[in-house]
Amino acid sequence: MEDEYLEAMNEEMEKPIKRLRVELARVRTGRASLAVLDGIKVDYYGSATPLSGVASLSVPEPRMIIVKPWDQTMLATIEKAIGASQLGINPQNDGKIIRLAFPELTGERRKDLVRQIKEMGEQSKVSVRGSRREYNELFKSSQKDGDLTEDDLKRLLDKVQAETNGHCSKIDSIVASKEAEILEI
Repeated sequence: MEDEYLEAMNEEMEKPIKRLRVELARVRTGRASLAVLDGIKVDYYGSATPLSGVASLSVPEPRMIIVKPWDQTMLATIEKAIGASQLGINPQNDGKIIRLAFPELTGERRKDLVRQIKEMGEQSKVSVRGSRREYNELFKSSQKDGDLTEDDLKRLLDKVQAETNGHCSKIDSIVASKEAEILEI
C-alpha cells in the first residue's frame, strides 16, 4: 500500500516538471525554435488547426524559421495567425513562404525573461510542495487510524521529503539550463 502511495506521489510531482518544460520551450530566446509556434492555431476551413498541421516548419538558420504552407491559399491566413500571436515577431511573406526572423535579445529583455522563467520554476516547486503536504497529511492520518507505526510514519515522511528535494533540484537544474540558454550571447 505504501509503495502505491509513493508511486502516485512521484507521478504527481512529475506533472509540474513536465508542465514547466513545455512552458519553457515556448519562451523565446535569441535562437529560433519550432516550440515557440506550438500554441499557434490557424483557421483551416472552419476549424482551428495547429500551424504544423497546415505547413512545413524548418529552421535553416539559428535566428530564422521558415513556414511553407502546403496549400498556398493558406499563406495570408497563416501570416495573420502568426501576427496575432504573442510572439512579437513580424512574419515576412514573399508569396510562397513566410520567414520569421528572431532579433537579437537586448540585455534588458534577457533579464526580464530570466525573471519570468524563475517565477515559472517557483510555481512548479509550489506544486511539488503541495503534493508533499497532501501525502504527509495522508500518512499522518493513517498513523492516527492505527494503520502505521510511528517508525513507519517517520520513514515515509523522510521518503516524501527526499522525493520533494529531488524534484525541486530537478526544477532548479531545468531553470538554470534555460537561464544559461537565454543569457548566452
